[in-house]
Amino acid sequence: MAKLFRAVIMGPPGSGKGTLSKRIAHNFGLQYLSCAQFLQETVAANETETGVLVKSYIDKRMLVPDHVVTRLMLPRLEQLSGHSWLLEGYPRTLGQARSLNELCQLDMVISLNIPFETLRERLSDKWVHPASGRVYNKTFNPPRVKGKDDITGEPLIQSDEDKEGALMVRLRHYKDVAKPVLDFYKSQDILHSFSGTDTDRIWPYMNSILSAKLLAQHSESPPTPTP
Repeated sequence: MAKLFRAVIMGPPGSGKGTLSKRIAHNFGLQYLSCAQFLQETVAANETETGVLVKSYIDKRMLVPDHVVTRLMLPRLEQLSGHSWLLEGYPRTLGQARSLNELCQLDMVISLNIPFETLRERLSDKWVHPASGRVYNKTFNPPRVKGKDDITGEPLIQSDEDKEGALMVRLRHYKDVAKPVLDFYKSQDILHSFSGTDTDRIWPYMNSILSAKLLAQHSESPPTPTP
């Protein structure tokens, strides 16, 4: 049986985490897990205690606290104990990283380092369908009809959080919170950082390292016993 592979991808808003995550998952047969998607599903099922609690923070535009996110995420990951996966959006804080570490040992943490100007340009082109959370970008993922959601035809909006002043605040917050997490994974020798302004140029380096990592793990797996 092949050894399981568990990885996390981290990066500031607009760094391309979602795009690269889906590419990694597709190329290497990993299950793609999104903390944001889990939160949306939990809010949609708001008859649950956790769903009501998460919705109360989101409605107030507040970050969901560590203990609430961990209460949501860890049981989901426990259900996937026999699967290889790539996780985006968790952990965000050192407390979350330590909780995840108690559940399983990660094989790789991917960190994206993207210049501020690139992030600003990407997010200025980002438009969202508020009801569904579908995201469009005028440059590389435009809607079929300008300013309209592809499925419902409803208007798209630009989030206040993606405007330049708010973006600078978000980036400062990300750096402050992410540094202890990155240091934590660096101390475990599983952190791999990728820098650049173009996702397609970052990808070949990332693909090469992931290929080598997975090949090494496969060679470490015990042979399947013969009958």
